Amino acid sequence: SAEALGGAEVHCAQSGVADHMARDDGHALAIARTLLTHLGSEDTKASGLASVSPTYDEPCYEPPCYPIAEIYGLVGANLKRAYDARELIARLVDGSDFDEFKALFGTTLVTGFARIGGMAVGIIANNGVLHSDSAQKGAHFIQLCNRRAIPLLFLQNITGFMVGSSAEKGGIAKHGAKLVTAVACSRVPKITLIVGGSFGAGNYGMCGRAYEPDFLFSWPNSRISVMGGEQAAGVLVQVRRDKLAAEGKSLSEQEAAAIRTPVLE
Repeated sequence: SAEALGGAEVHCAQSGVADHMARDDGHALAIARTLLTHLGSEDTKASGLASVSPTYDEPCYEPPCYPIAEIYGLVGANLKRAYDARELIARLVDGSDFDEFKALFGTTLVTGFARIGGMAVGIIANNGVLHSDSAQKGAHFIQLCNRRAIPLLFLQNITGFMVGSSAEKGGIAKHGAKLVTAVACSRVPKITLIVGGSFGAGNYGMCGRAYEPDFLFSWPNSRISVMGGEQAAGVLVQVRRDKLAAEGKSLSEQEAAAIRTPVLE
């Protein structure tokens, strides 16, 4: 059918050609109006500064609709427990109002526009491991924010880029490089908040210390490493298994557990 060949679902969720999916004409117009609020003025683009609300004696922004204290229950010390990045964003931004960009494409990376303290900001938050489509989406969003002079906030909780044969065939090296390049070439203010794990090349793609964010904050439960504990343990087990296989032997589950346990603890 025409829809299967090149419909909204195809281009919003699979190809990434379209950025937003509308339910009907009215919804499409509402999305367009919202997008216009994030374009910024020519003055702000020329100065390289994002637009901010006028200064008043009283704050001119809404607090988040959800209690910020709920973050303690949302993001805990157990880094293995997954959470939806949108739930975190809803407790950080003004009025819990977040206009998501490419919501159906590259779903392991959440990107969108919001305001914090009245200041326009582009948010990039991890929602799983980075795939090729996630990296493409992140690079595109960073370029948009630079064009519109909107500062970037990175919410890091990343184990790294996807690995494996299918990921390599899908161009993860190429698309991951695009994301890292976009971060490195970004000229708008960058703030990085490490809310969970920050491992491997994912740290680079999410504006780690090497990419000179203007500010880098780390929550008490966060962990930074070249490789996550699970991944490191898996590599050590595989190295041992390959060595024994070359000798015509096999690695038992008990021996594998003995290798994993010290690393994970």
